[in-house]
Amino acid sequence: MKIDILTLFPEIFTPLNESIIGKARESGKIEINVIDIRTFSKDKHKRCDDYTFGGGEGLLMMCQPLFDCIESVKDENSHIIYMSPKGETLKQNKVFELSKYEHLIVICGHYEGIDQRVIDTFVDEEISIGDYILTGGELPAMVMVDAISRYIPEVLGNENSAKNETFSEGMLEFPQYTRPQNFRGQEVPEILLSGHHKKIEEWRKLESENLTRRCRPDLLPKKE
Repeated sequence: MKIDILTLFPEIFTPLNESIIGKARESGKIEINVIDIRTFSKDKHKRCDDYTFGGGEGLLMMCQPLFDCIESVKDENSHIIYMSPKGETLKQNKVFELSKYEHLIVICGHYEGIDQRVIDTFVDEEISIGDYILTGGELPAMVMVDAISRYIPEVLGNENSAKNETFSEGMLEFPQYTRPQNFRGQEVPEILLSGHHKKIEEWRKLESENLTRRCRPDLLPKKE
């Protein structure tokens, strides 16, 4: 998969060079390019924003730099996303859906957002990471890219890992333990030490259901 992230602040994305995502980029399992929108501005001061027509607070990102930036990377396989609080809330099923695209272009807005003509011309969908406002689309873009990357083959190393996680099956993930078996008087549940795989799976399913019922009952199927 190829992901092009369009932003006014490319230095924000240095965390994508670290840990699992950084290793996946180095090994070529995923291609992530961070593109500076300012380099496409025709203004001598590289300005990319201006006041809104009709008045109002704040500045808006202009058409010209964004149009040229998008057109420099867009092809017939591109799926273009604008990170916006007005968009669909990002959930695990959407993450999985996005992981199937060959090429994603992610637009990071700033200030009061971007000129509507950019959205009307290019954007396939708007995505939000929650019902709150941030200073820009960079952090939401990183959250989305990280979540998507985990579904790319071989990025996690264990193909079953992403499938068994919280939200992947519509419920919260069961509790997990590692060594030591006893830590400050707290024991690992005996069933996990039994070697009885069927009983372990039954325990995990029950714990997942109980945890979901206690912490996120909204995820459980509604009773008729």
